[in-house]
Amino acid sequence: MFFVYALYSEKFDKIYIGYSSDVQNRFAAHNDERNTGWTSKYQPWKLIYTEELETKSAALKRERQLKTSRGRDFIRKQIG
Repeated sequence: MFFVYALYSEKFDKIYIGYSSDVQNRFAAHNDERNTGWTSKYQPWKLIYTEELETKSAALKRERQLKTSRGRDFIRKQIG
């Protein structure tokens, strides 16, 4: 199983979309103070959306869809 997920930084009004086979571990890594990647600048993150897919290729395809303007509009609606 693979998951596509969306994170939201309320403080900076930023959205991050990614995929993983272990969403909870990946979410914890994004919020870890030792994180030095792009997401470190916008902590703390909230997990606002997850979607389970059968294969890695399906997850990658869905991740690309969610990164389009239409996909980001869908994710923004999840924020409330």
